Amino acid sequence: MAASGSAAAALARAALPILLRLPPETSHALGLYGIKLLSRQWATPPAPASLAVQAFGLRFAHPVGLAAGFDKNGDCVDALGALGFSHIEIGTVTPRPQPGNPRPRLFRLRRAGALINRMGFNNSGADHVAARLGAAKYRGIRGVSIGKNADTPLERAVDDYLACLRKLYGVADYFAINVSSPNTQGLRALQSTDALAGIVEPLQEERERLAATHGKRVPLLVKISPDLDDGQVAVMARSVRSHALEGVIATNTSTHIEGFEAELARAQGGGISGAPLREKALAGLRLLRGELGRDIPIIGTGGLMSAADVRARLEAGANLVQLYTGFVYRGPPLLTECLQALQ
Repeated sequence: MAASGSAAAALARAALPILLRLPPETSHALGLYGIKLLSRQWATPPAPASLAVQAFGLRFAHPVGLAAGFDKNGDCVDALGALGFSHIEIGTVTPRPQPGNPRPRLFRLRRAGALINRMGFNNSGADHVAARLGAAKYRGIRGVSIGKNADTPLERAVDDYLACLRKLYGVADYFAINVSSPNTQGLRALQSTDALAGIVEPLQEERERLAATHGKRVPLLVKISPDLDDGQVAVMARSVRSHALEGVIATNTSTHIEGFEAELARAQGGGISGAPLREKALAGLRLLRGELGRDIPIIGTGGLMSAADVRARLEAGANLVQLYTGFVYRGPPLLTECLQALQ
């Protein structure tokens, strides 16, 4: 990293403790602004070619990306990309802008290295995200997580997923079909076999039409809950295979982690991420890999707080990983640590 990049990294490290004393959403907004402000000073060297990963028909410079939820609207793709992420997942995006759930809706559990969020897909809508990604210069892989608006009935959810696919197809490298967030009422019901088929099959049909128009075939992945039991994971794996989805993201946040019932109750719902989710997400990944075999790529996320966590997830069968809560608490040094450990 060049001298200016070292100075930017030092400034980011110094700012992090201050940001973590502010209300979580305020801290997040200021953190994004700071990354944007310092982005021209970062001089992250390219990852060695030996770390490159081929998955979903795409080439990733290395395994470590940024999960959906950090940059919901694609406003900071270039700045975040300058830090060195191989891929950045935007969203979750809905067809129409929506404010999300009432505040407060994001809570820190600092001693546990965790977050609880019940954000509710707050975002500026698919048109805004399409414009932002269309203007971005980031050369890494751009994923887009798509969902339904809160006021769209479940029986019409497919209309929202299709609207997002159409509006964002030209600027996305892959789509994550989010049917596992606990923060939109009833959404997790879309993980059932029949409901998932009612979403995926129309998306695949529309994807073929769009591929002919845009000259590219954008992969479709599904993001699953860590709260599925072993039988449900097996059923989900069969669905992934039968619907010829290109991959799986495992996992979303959890609404059931032993020892954190009181904290979740105080937050009035939502999902927990970070260190308490580590073992549950890892176990889910291992089970899913056993069900899917080796040929369907998996992105592992949930509870990745250190380079050791990233290594464990890759050894358990993930092709790629995504940071979120660990990045909130540790900032850019976590990404640097992970990449150095993988070399």
